[in-house]
Amino acid sequence: MSEFVPGLAGVVAARSAIGFINGLEGILRYRGIRIEELAEKSTFEEVSYLLLFGKLPTATELAAFDAELRAVRAVPACVLDILRALPATGHPMLALQTATAALGTVNPQMDVSDRAGNLRATYRLIASMPTVVAAFDRIRKDLPVIEPDASLSHAANFMYMLNGERPAANVERLIDVCLVLHAEHGFNASTFTGRVIGSSLANPYSVVSGAVGSLSGPLHGGANERVLEMLQKIPSVDAVEGFLDHMIETKQKIMGLGHRVYKVKDPRSHALQTLAKDVFETQGGTPLYAIATRLEQLAADRMGDKGIYPNVDFYSGLVYEGLGIETDLFTPVFAIARVSGWTAHWLEQLEDNRIYRPTQMYVGEKDAHYVEIADR
Repeated sequence: MSEFVPGLAGVVAARSAIGFINGLEGILRYRGIRIEELAEKSTFEEVSYLLLFGKLPTATELAAFDAELRAVRAVPACVLDILRALPATGHPMLALQTATAALGTVNPQMDVSDRAGNLRATYRLIASMPTVVAAFDRIRKDLPVIEPDASLSHAANFMYMLNGERPAANVERLIDVCLVLHAEHGFNASTFTGRVIGSSLANPYSVVSGAVGSLSGPLHGGANERVLEMLQKIPSVDAVEGFLDHMIETKQKIMGLGHRVYKVKDPRSHALQTLAKDVFETQGGTPLYAIATRLEQLAADRMGDKGIYPNVDFYSGLVYEGLGIETDLFTPVFAIARVSGWTAHWLEQLEDNRIYRPTQMYVGEKDAHYVEIADR
């Protein structure tokens, strides 16, 4: 009988050349390049190319790729109509999942043996997801939808579609770095979900829609919202220690602390902490940042020996809040970035595909018999 491993922890499910993680040393690499180097020197468009094609683009290749993305940012009117038909009180992740699947009916890519068609679908998914997120946010606020601006970068265009203002250079760079940091992370739950769906040779819109659904959970991408909600419940810096004591004593999960893989501080959280500090210096301070840093310090003292340190979600919500982004848009912003990683893994899955079909350990009753309804 095969050994049962809850959550498939440590089980090797595929070979991949896309993302590398060393949780003990806090290392994350995209196609071999350290995330710290990419966050400092690269852009989301360049990182997307790297993830999809396995190499950094030349200037000519990057310009052509960027032009392809800018050309397919717009969302068809019928998809906007679907967004308008959804309840304004619904979570934006559900709207994004719905619209992503709907995009596949407008530009279907059912034959996934067509490499050129797969790339076209990939470009459309990367380019149009920010448009969907921004459109739904404005629709639910009874504001007119803003068409994408092809003169702006991916990051700047998203902020423009969201609030109608072209962002300052430092804000554009801030969003761009956030997208870079969230673009890929190995075999996380949503990426694995996408690869499982893709292994059935399902179309790419179904693959990404399924991945969005997986990302929405509070144990995955939804954690960044829960971190901010948690910090908002702590009244002051002086109250942090009592809060932490209570959480430890009652064995409750502290959102944003600890990671399934990392046993040291998440390398992405270093960059986000710096970005958060910069945001509050330029956009105005918030007591939440001081509360967060105090909680991190105390948690490191109390739980650092157990490998519990801040993950990427701990500071990302603070950055987004500092930019005026609604709390329930935090995870959709995560999805806007991670779609590059999802599609890269989908394309890699197709290279040597075999449908995922794990076995189970049956623990139910054996040799049962049907009982007539009158005798039950």
